[in-house]
Formats: sequence, structure tokens, C-alpha cells
Amino acid sequence: MKTAKKPRIAILGFALESNRSAPVSDRKAFLESLYLDAGAISHALSSDRTLLPPTVQGFCAEMDRRLEWTPAPILLAEAPPGGPVEQSFFDEILQKIHDGLMACKPLDGVYLSEHGAGLSTNEDDADGAVFSTVREAVGRDIPIIATLDLHGHVTPRMQSSVDIIVAYLTNPHVDQFERGTEAARLLHQMLGGLKTRSALVKVPMISPAVSLLTKSGPFADLVEYGQKLLKPPVLNVSILPGFAPANSSTNGMSVVVTTDASVSQSEGIAQKVAKEIATKAWADRHRYKAELTSLDEAVNLCRLATQHRGQPGIILADVADNPGAGGRGNTMYIVRKLIEKGIRDVTVGMIIDPDIAKEAHLKGVGAEFQGTFNLNETTRFSERFEAHIKVKRLASGTCVGRRGLFKGRRIDLGLCALLEIDCINLVVATARHQLAEPVFLERLGLNLADLKVLVVKSRGHFRAGFDEHHTPEQIFEVDAPGLTTPVIEKLGLNRVSRPIFPLDPDMFWQPES
Repeated sequence: MKTAKKPRIAILGFALESNRSAPVSDRKAFLESLYLDAGAISHALSSDRTLLPPTVQGFCAEMDRRLEWTPAPILLAEAPPGGPVEQSFFDEILQKIHDGLMACKPLDGVYLSEHGAGLSTNEDDADGAVFSTVREAVGRDIPIIATLDLHGHVTPRMQSSVDIIVAYLTNPHVDQFERGTEAARLLHQMLGGLKTRSALVKVPMISPAVSLLTKSGPFADLVEYGQKLLKPPVLNVSILPGFAPANSSTNGMSVVVTTDASVSQSEGIAQKVAKEIATKAWADRHRYKAELTSLDEAVNLCRLATQHRGQPGIILADVADNPGAGGRGNTMYIVRKLIEKGIRDVTVGMIIDPDIAKEAHLKGVGAEFQGTFNLNETTRFSERFEAHIKVKRLASGTCVGRRGLFKGRRIDLGLCALLEIDCINLVVATARHQLAEPVFLERLGLNLADLKVLVVKSRGHFRAGFDEHHTPEQIFEVDAPGLTTPVIEKLGLNRVSRPIFPLDPDMFWQPES
């Protein structure tokens, strides 16, 4: 299909990684994180693009480079990983997307920046609802391309509603800008007449997030294998292992292969490549089991790092309370254990507690007070913790990330404080984000290179942010309680389709003919 000299491209997205055990994600969760209407998107495009998701930044930068075009902003809605989106608010989002697309016609293409593991309180396939809403609004002839987090779940409704799905290739997700760039390149080809075919194979396996890194390990091998198959007529290979805590009928690995429809037997080639990748993934399923460090082992590691001169600094990852997967970022199991065992010279962050952060700001630097963490929390695992607190430093307002997941993105953590409890430093924040960015520490006067032990509320994205000073050998993932535990059997997955590995360890599976 030939288009006008300046094609109009709609830009929109709904991004939520849903942990069914976490509190519902309501309107407030989106408004406090990212909720940009058409006007706000237009303003960001012309002024401060750090306000936009990196995928959108990459998409728009590449479109600017390739051609004269007219952005048609619709809506960008993103909340921190949490529980399913409140249905009434989600219905409102769908209606705004539909109405916005209808008002922007005629359109020449649509770009969707999504996560892919969204749930609503009434529906397991929230992203499918967005995709089908877009397709119904613009019709069958308008090209639609979507970028997805590799922790997303691709459903048949999603696949049939868009022309191309482009998933992240890296974990930690340091290629979001590049995937947006790739989406723009492919959409540009579709504007020039490219037609596509795609194949989707679902692999019945749920993988712990700590086993999905892409520098080494089973998933790294799988991604590399898939990329080696990326040759004409294959346009894109996307492998999405999914998000275990979603506890959804959509759980499982998704393999999506897109081909150039002008090539003979392109659909058969897509199916063949997708099945080949799925078969390799299934053969490697036992390699994905999480290997964690016990709390007692973690204490011994802390003692060694803090009491013996010359020992390199270490990071303990509290992977079961990862705000980047729906954890509340406030469990105190590791802090309690360190205090009980007399461990000092440790920094823990970020503890998400708006009440404590506000109290610290009211009292000021140098003040001491008796405080209770999680005083107003009712979420499982978020137990109260009382302590004598000293306020060491304060910060507030936005900051721009410089490395890894948050590089080039403006983040508002709200009121923040560096506190001291029993010779342990606690970095406390108001807005719920994982500690994956050095700036979050540096703005409070901390130098990562000087820290003997850093406990991070994060699953894996901190690896890209803190790799200046910490090699993989200096990182230990701790087995503590929490909503985001990587021990699949502890997640209480009662809504996933069965049989599924590893809940059904002896099951048989192979791709359908």
C-alpha cells in the first residue's frame, strides 16, 4: 500500500506487568507513574523525550531519521508492576484508545508500546484486548507493529491483531530503545508495501525470572539460537518466556516468528522456525531451575565481605521482593537477619515506605526518631518492623538514569532518605521502583564502589546498572519470602493451564504438526 509523503502514525501503549498476588493497580498507580494523553505525548516529543518510554523514544528517533512523518499521539499508560488493572479504569483506557484512533483517521500505521503480561480484574489477556481494540478501530489494511517486554505472554488474539511483534532481546532490558528503532524500521518497510506472516508456538513451561538472563545461561543460549535463524524471509524472531507470578491462563513461553509474505511458503517457514526454537526450549527445560542463596549463607557472605580487608564488595539480591515484578519493596526479612547476627557496614535499598520517608523529611538531617516500617501495609509478607532511626541524607524530585534499565529516562521516586538503623544504611523511597540505577544511590551521597555489601530490592535489572563495580561472581540471589519468589512451586499458581512444567515435571510435550 502506497502512502502519502508524510504518513500519519498513531502512537499508543498500555504497559503493566501483572502479579496476581499483588494489590490491584488502580487509576492512582498509573497517574503517579506514566499517564500521557495526546497533548502530553506531543509536548514530550517536542521538548523532553526522557518522559517517554525508551521504546517510544527509539521508535520516534528512527522515524525522524528515515522520513517526514506526522505522529498521531493517542495515549501512553504505564504503572509499576503490580496486581491486575482495575476493570473500570481499564475499560476507560480501551475507550480512549478507540475514540482517539477514530478521531485521528486517516492513519497510515500504528505503533504499540506494550509490556505483554497485563491482566485486568476481569480478564487474563489485557494486552489482547488493547490489540484487538486497535485493529477494530483502524481496520485490516493499516499496518500495526508492537514492542513487548520479553516477560510478556503472546496470545492468539494478540498475534492475529497486529502485523509484527518485536520483543526485547536482552535481560536486563538494555535494548528497549533499539527495539523501538527496529519497530520503526519494519513499519517503514510496511509503509512501502511489505506484507507479513507470523507463527506463534506456546511452550508449556514456566521459568523463574532469575534463570532468564541473556549474558549466560539457558535463555541466553535460546536467544542466540533464535537470532541465528534470522535470515530471509524471516524478519523477526521473538522469544518471550513469560512472567511466572501472573498466575494466568496465558502463562508459558511464547515463540513468535514473522516472515516476509511475498516469499513463497513464508507461512510454512515461520511455523518451521518457531517449532524448532520451541523444541530446543523444551529440551532445555530442566536447566531453568533457580539456584538461590539461603539467608544463613547470605549472612556468612556479609560477614566475610565486611570483616576481612581486601574482600571485594558483594550484592545480595532480594529477588522475592522485587518492585519490578509486583513486590512491594518493603519486606524486612534480610534486614532483621543482619541485625540479629550483628552484621554492620551494609546498605539496603530501596525500601518503599512513604510514611517513613515523609517522617524523615519532616524531622530533617541529623534527627533521630523511633519509627515503624509498614505501619499501614496489609500485603502478605510486608510485616511491621520497629526501629530507632537516624536521618543521614534527604532527596526528592526527579532524576535521569545513566545506566541500564533506566538510562535516559526521567524517574520520580518522591521523597527519599538515607537512614541508619543499627549501623545498617537503609535507602527509603516513596514511589515504588526497583533499585537498578546508580543515580538512586548517588543522589543520597553513596558511592557504589565504596559499599562492601549492597542489598538490592531487584531481580536482575540491577546487573546492568551496577556492572561498573560488580561482576556476576559478586552477586548472590537470596532465598527470602516474598510475592516475587523465583521458586515456582511457592507461587501458588492455581490459574495456569495444566499440564505445565515444572508443576507437572513428568509431562510430555512436543509442538503440534
